[in-house]
Amino acid sequence: IHTGEKPFTCTDCGKSFREKRKLIIHERIHTREKPFTCPNCGKSFIERQTLLSHQRIHTGEKPFACVDCSKCFRKKSTLVIHQRTHT
Repeated sequence: IHTGEKPFTCTDCGKSFREKRKLIIHERIHTREKPFTCPNCGKSFIERQTLLSHQRIHTGEKPFACVDCSKCFRKKSTLVIHQRTHT
């Protein structure tokens, strides 16, 4: 059920979250903790998913393809922005 309740609150800034894991990720902004490190270049990230997206730079993988022109992208968000050019 979507109640809109956000029971997990950051003690540093007061921002609230629906999920505890989102709070934990957010708290890394304040602690500057970046536990996910790229084995190729050493760059570190707050979230695992951001590391996985970053690693596509090294592999050349572009898994998100435009259905209109077949151009491929590393990130889904970049594909979404691109798709606006077709409307």
